[in-house]
Amino acid sequence: MRLITLFTAFIISSTVIAKEGMWIPLLLKQLNESEMQSMGYKLTAEDIYSVNQSSMKDAVVKFGGGCTGEIISSNGLLLTNHHCGYGQIQSHSTVENDYLTDGFWAQSQKEELPNPGLTATFIVRIEDVSSKVLANIAPSLTEAKRDSIIKDRISDLNKKATEDTHYDAYIKPFYHGNQYFMFITETFKDIRLVGAPPSSIGKFGFDSDNWMWPRHTGDFSMFRIYADENNKPAEYSEDNVPYQPKHHFPISLNGYEKNDFSMVFGFPASTDEYLPATAVEYTINKLNPARIEMRDASLEIIGNAMASDKKINIQYAAKQSSISNAWKKWKGQTNGLKNVNAVDKKKNLEKQFVTRAKETGKQDWANIPTVYDSLYKVYKPYNFARAMLIEIYYYGPEVLRFSNGFQALTEENLSDSALTSLKEKMLKRTKSFFKDYHQPTDQKIMAKLMPMYLNNLEKSVRPTDVVEYFDTKKPAEKLYKNSMFDDEEKLTEFIENYTPKQRKKILKDDAFKIAQSLLDSYSKNVRPPYSEVNKAIDSTNRVYMKALQTLLPNYKKYYPDANFTLRLSYGKINGYEPKDGINYNYYTTTDGIIEKMDTTSREYDVPSKLHSLITNKDFGQYADENGELRVCFIGQNHTSGGNSGSPAINGEGQLIGLNFDRTWESTMSDIMYDPKICRNIMVDIRYVLFVVDKYAGANRLIDEMELVKN
Repeated sequence: MRLITLFTAFIISSTVIAKEGMWIPLLLKQLNESEMQSMGYKLTAEDIYSVNQSSMKDAVVKFGGGCTGEIISSNGLLLTNHHCGYGQIQSHSTVENDYLTDGFWAQSQKEELPNPGLTATFIVRIEDVSSKVLANIAPSLTEAKRDSIIKDRISDLNKKATEDTHYDAYIKPFYHGNQYFMFITETFKDIRLVGAPPSSIGKFGFDSDNWMWPRHTGDFSMFRIYADENNKPAEYSEDNVPYQPKHHFPISLNGYEKNDFSMVFGFPASTDEYLPATAVEYTINKLNPARIEMRDASLEIIGNAMASDKKINIQYAAKQSSISNAWKKWKGQTNGLKNVNAVDKKKNLEKQFVTRAKETGKQDWANIPTVYDSLYKVYKPYNFARAMLIEIYYYGPEVLRFSNGFQALTEENLSDSALTSLKEKMLKRTKSFFKDYHQPTDQKIMAKLMPMYLNNLEKSVRPTDVVEYFDTKKPAEKLYKNSMFDDEEKLTEFIENYTPKQRKKILKDDAFKIAQSLLDSYSKNVRPPYSEVNKAIDSTNRVYMKALQTLLPNYKKYYPDANFTLRLSYGKINGYEPKDGINYNYYTTTDGIIEKMDTTSREYDVPSKLHSLITNKDFGQYADENGELRVCFIGQNHTSGGNSGSPAINGEGQLIGLNFDRTWESTMSDIMYDPKICRNIMVDIRYVLFVVDKYAGANRLIDEMELVKN
């Protein structure tokens, strides 16, 4: 029997009915099984998570660095979102073979395309290691000493857990450091692209429909996991064979109805459900508006460039998608939090908390909201400076990040072999960068965003060298004219002939100097105080989390914030009313595709074959009982970023859809979940199969799957 910590035991004792949450699979039996079954789940917790037999967890993977995928055949066929595989689809696309526009379908396993660097990671087992990590750690320890002890213990536990195996392990804190869980993982490295619909299906609605409902997007793509002859992970090789999974999801053709049970299984990235009022207020009024403004500017420039040229459209497709995703989310999150009066609700909770703390003689706990106010007063300007750096350096002009990547060449005393290796690496990096780079677009982004970045910052944290450079005439034009990192031919020649004597040419390059100034200023003026106050906030969060559950056990059924670990959420399939007089149905059909169709718009273009199939109602076995083909549906499953690609599962453990988004009103659920309006969006598995079968004619893939129909 697994040991459950006292902290977990406390959570279990709560009698509150869960209406939200991202739950740890290991604890479903204790925390959730009974409620799930009362809602329509017909199996057991053991069918979801088990180490003694195959279970659903063995068919769910962390796909790449930020998505989820699921196994849908006994030959390692993997289903995830189109937007999760977008980078891989783009990497294989050229003007001649434009898979983004036209789609791609391998006609045999030999035609499935390798993707260097792409991984699929399974969870082998989860273990509560709280007692080992936190044993004998006194409350009086400084945060630095506490962190050091915990870090050493985690390292030791990870090493012991994976010794003499091909597995990896990581341990993460839960409930703000009151509990720790270990995850043993198995990572596969040969993941091949099998199929993807054209973007007119996989991204139908594009940015206009992103985060919106009603939705008609066939957001899916298919890959396959390959393994060595022993079914173990291996680097890409022509000798590898399709992976044989412990479990794959049977696929239901029976559909779903209103109020049916559903669950989503995946790797939600991050939530902040227990933020204090002052933090929520800062997010709504300061942080989000500034980030939105910067992305407004870059998206306008990129959008105009993409519309002007097909090659630029391919080059910037993934970048534009990446920038716009969070941009629209922040807009919805801000509106949602305002609409539900999130700040007032947080303040009311804190008042209840303080009252209860005083009633029980816990004056230290009663002081926590005041402590938060003091800490966030220090935290906000540094956090804001950090956020603005992320916008300019990681989502702004690409030449900055690209040029800074050449810093390794400037190191002194490089050996001949190290230099040769570095030059080869930089040549490959240069070729890859310029494949998807358009200088006039990048220069316009620099000219627009850098002044915005500098004006947003308080003077004390502005990078002086950058301020001076951009206080001259046409600074962006000058930078791109003077920098060698803007010219592929010149840069390639420079790298090929590079010797250590030429390191000053890199160090004096305008783009390189600006990038260095940005990072150096952050490291000197922002990171130290930000790190210091962040530690104090983390420490306060840990105490507040424990105090909140102790003093207000019936406030809610407490669950840990998302942290990119495997979680299960569940709820009913249901529509919602976002505003007075507006009542959204819980599913959409192909009728909506025709209604939205606009031949003059890239966003709502409908392929002629799809149009013909829909107008002729040639849906085959994928139609519902009314002869309609459903496209998407919504439910009350609590999801976040990272849940993209997660399986949507019915009460019998069968796949009914693929999670890919939330409604715009639901983007606030990372901070505050409201069951009345928060809905996740899923593409109906029957629409996925219809596209694979009827549109693409990829019958070989359908033949692999286990289809279930009553």
